This record gives sequence, C-alpha cells and structure tokens, in this order.
Amino acid sequence: MRIEPFGVEQWMNKWETRCDLNLAETCVASLTLAELMQIAGKTQSMPSDLAEMKMTYGATTGSDGLRRAVASLFTDQAPENVLITHGTIGANHMVYQTLVERGDHVVAITPTYQQHTAIPRSIGAEVTEVSLREVDDWQLTLDALRAAMRPDTRLIALTNPNNPTGALLDREQLEGLVRIARDSDAWILCDEVYRGTEQGDTMPSIADLHDKGISTGSTSKAFSLAGLRLGWIVGPTELLEQAEIHRDYTTISVGMVDDCFATMALENADTILARSQEIVRRNLAILIDWVAGEPRARMVPPNAGTTALIAFDTGMPSYELCERILRDTGVMFTPGAVMGMEGYIRIGYACETEVLRAGLGRVSDWLSRR
Repeated sequence: MRIEPFGVEQWMNKWETRCDLNLAETCVASLTLAELMQIAGKTQSMPSDLAEMKMTYGATTGSDGLRRAVASLFTDQAPENVLITHGTIGANHMVYQTLVERGDHVVAITPTYQQHTAIPRSIGAEVTEVSLREVDDWQLTLDALRAAMRPDTRLIALTNPNNPTGALLDREQLEGLVRIARDSDAWILCDEVYRGTEQGDTMPSIADLHDKGISTGSTSKAFSLAGLRLGWIVGPTELLEQAEIHRDYTTISVGMVDDCFATMALENADTILARSQEIVRRNLAILIDWVAGEPRARMVPPNAGTTALIAFDTGMPSYELCERILRDTGVMFTPGAVMGMEGYIRIGYACETEVLRAGLGRVSDWLSRR
C-alpha cells in the first residue's frame, strides 16, 4: 500500500529533540507518573500494585474499568460502545480500515490531521476536501459541506476541536453536520482528541449526536499523558465488532501498564481536565497579547485545543521561516507547508507557561532584528 509521507510527523521527528524551546508540541504540559499517582491518591499503593502485575496481554478490547471510565466522558455511551486502541492515531487508522474501501467517497474538513486525507486516499477512496478559511475565522460553512456531499458519500471526517486552527463546532453546527450526513446515510468520524480543552463549555461528542457517529480520542492531549500511547474508538457496537477483526492483525491489545495508568487518569478526569483548562486558558491569553503586540503577526484566536495558526509577514515560505527561527533562536514551531497551509505556522501553546513566555520573547527579538 502506497501512502504519502506524513508531513507533520516527519518535521517533528527531525527537530523536536534538537530545539531549546518546543512550541510545536501539541499536548497540554505533560504529567509525571508521580503527579498522576498523587492526583489519584495512589502514591503509597501503586508501586506494590505494579510489582504484582502479571505481564499478560490483558483484555484485548481494554479492561472493564478502563472502558467504563472512557464511557463516562460521554452522555449516552456504555462500556460496550468503547474499544481501546494504540492512541488516537491507532483508533483513526482502524476506523478507516473498517469502513472505507476502494471507490468510496469521503469528505474531509481541512486543514486537519493528515491521517484523515492520506489514509482513505491510500485505500483508493476519493477524498473531497472542504476547506476552512481564515476569513470565516476557520469556522465550517455548512453550505460548503453540503455542496461536497454525494448520495453515496461513505464518511465525513473532521477534527473537533480542529487541529491546527483551534476552531470549534458548537452544538448547533454539529447538529447541522449530522443532518447533512443523514441525507447520505454517511458515517461521521470525529477525531476528538482535543475535547476537554475548550475555552468555554465542553462541546458534545458526535457519538452522542448521531447513530452513525464515531468519536476517537486518547490520553495524549487534554489528559497530558502522551507517553501511555492509549486511545479509544467510541461508536455503535456493530462497528466495534468489525474493527476488532482488523485489530487482531495489528495491536491485539494495549499494554497492561498503559491500561492501568489510563484507568487511573480517566477515573480522575475532572481533576486532570481542570488542570489542563487552567493551562490552556492562561497560556492562550499570553499568546493573544503577544500577537497583538507584534505588528508582523496575525492570528484568529482559537476557541479550543492547544494549537493555533499564526501568519508572519516576513516574505519567507513557512518551512524556511521555521528552520530559520529554530536555528537562530532554538524555538520550534511547525510550518504550515507540512499541513497544506502555506503562509502560516502552527504554534502549540499549552506547554509550561515559562517555556511559552521564553519562546515568544526570543521570537520577538528575532523579528525586531529583521
């Protein structure tokens, strides 16, 4: 199977261990295991619990406790509507393997995480992109989506909150999206890995709004535990049963230790998400003030997530710009070119606040010298 190179991941692999200040990272500032155990009140008991844990495969669909904890993040889902996967990236891949075949029609709302265009194309599906525009504040225009649909459209794919713009579809827009999907009897795959980082109220999940709605997510972004490499698919049981067939050929199960720590985190979701929301709201205010004070920068403030697109008036292509900034200042951004968004850079602003302040300060000095 041929597939196009994954632009963002190649950029990250090249530079993320060679920068001083990483403003390309998309996770909320990571928790240590000690911090997680303290949140969960497990500091004393956890070492002995781990020591006694047998390193078997465990439940291939995820432990009962973990599936209950994931289901609790939704309004109308049960543990049987949850399948545990190797990160959101594994969840998305499994959904495409399960639902999409050569010749199918997929509508992808872009910009987006590259999986949602590259994987269906590699399978042989025809992908129609519905592009978000800065002039619309990166908000989806339902008329544009409706125009892209066909009677036989198999699936609509999107990220909500959006990666990389930070735009958010509210309940009314999501319900409009569902009506459009039902006209074609289409599935909706909504990558909700940033759900829980909204600047306001948490938006509903597509799995709770559409009988053919599929939510994917993980412990990586809002839960600050990317090192667990643990995610989930939430959707109809018949879909999950078909996805399990594909799973048997790939990951079989996630690790027992990952399952254990993920369960601990999600059973304390309110505390962890409150921490994450405090970080993203504080840091976004810093970023907005910084952009307002930089005459050569502009940005549509994000409504959710941990990323935003910034345009710099430097006359340089985004890849060259990011390499120059990185080499001259040690600050790492992500060039829009690797996401099909030339003219912009993506910033991840949910890192430690002191890292954000220091990085933005270095970039201001660099811009002032040009």
